This record gives sequence, structure tokens and C-alpha cells, in this order.
Amino acid sequence: MGMSIPYELTGRIHQKARTRAALLEATRALLAEGVSPTVEQAADRAAISRTTAYRYFANQRALLTAVYPEIAERSLLDTDAPDDPEARLKLVLERFTRHTIEHEPELRAQLRLSLEPGPIEPDQLPFRKGRAIGWIEDALAPLRERMPAPELRRLVLAIRATTGIEALVWLTDIAGLPRDEAAELMRSSAQALLRDTCRDGRGQDS
Repeated sequence: MGMSIPYELTGRIHQKARTRAALLEATRALLAEGVSPTVEQAADRAAISRTTAYRYFANQRALLTAVYPEIAERSLLDTDAPDDPEARLKLVLERFTRHTIEHEPELRAQLRLSLEPGPIEPDQLPFRKGRAIGWIEDALAPLRERMPAPELRRLVLAIRATTGIEALVWLTDIAGLPRDEAAELMRSSAQALLRDTCRDGRGQDS
């Protein structure tokens, strides 16, 4: 048997793309209102029949996964990025934290999905693909010649742990910080980790 073709890629492709976009936009609006929408709720908000909506998204999990605000770039730096690791990290963190706050409702939905028990399909939950780790590794690439790989990896993971939606949720919901202060604290904590590592001599030329 041949591979099945997704519903939205058959027939009236442009109209179906608009329908899919309308469902996702309705989902984002509901998430912003604090609702974790079902397919039915998204369909109702988009003024699209529920039967039609289920042709695009078989269940709530598929809907919430599709609304993920993915950044496809392997790097958040421009081609003329500086060579200094601290300056590079500053640029990456500014874009990363801005993206996190701009898409907080969708990212919170992804975080909830990632915490649910049960088997995870290989093509589900792009949240777990670790793209942010790659962005931080790219920011700190100049340190590869000056720091043992295991230590650099440890630094990258430590920085990732201070940033992203997980840190934002804790800083805003538990610590009670406004979002702008939470973003600044995430960035400054990450830079402090980098500076401490370099101050210890592990990130300096020998």
C-alpha cells in the first residue's frame, strides 16, 4: 500500500491551507485566554464545522502540537555575528527570550503535553527536539578550541536550564516576577554562568 496523503494536501489546497490556518489562529487565541482548547472549541471559535476540523486534527494533542511556534533556523545569529562568546550569547538569548514571551501560551501548551504520561509518537512534540540547545552551542562555538567538550556541554545545558518556557513559568508563576524582569533574569543568569566558567580558567586560552 502507498503512503496516505494528508487531507489538506489533496483537492483544494489553497482553501484547505486557509482553513487549517484559521483553526490554528483560533487555537492560539483560546490559549491566550487561558483555555487549553479541544478540536471542537477551536472549530467553534473559527466558525468551521467540527467534522471539517477533525479532518485536519484528529485530536487535541495533534492540534496543540501543530500550534507550536517553531523556529526552523539552526542558528539565531546573523552571518556577521561577533566572535566573542559573551556577545554571541547575548544576541541569542535576546531572540530566544523574546520568542518565548511572544509565544508563551503555545509553549505552555507544549510543556503540558510533554509532561503527560504515555507513549510519545516519534513525530510528535517538537518541543522535545532540543533546538534551543543547538542555538546555545552555536553561540558558544568559539569556546570549542579552548574548553574540553564535556565541560562545554555542561555549560550549554546549565544555560539552557536557566532559560526557556520552563524557567519563565517558574519565575512568573512561582516567584511572581513580571515577564520583563523574568526575561532579564534569565539572560543575566546565563551570562553569569558563562563568565564564571571563563573566570575559572576553563574558557580561556592556555
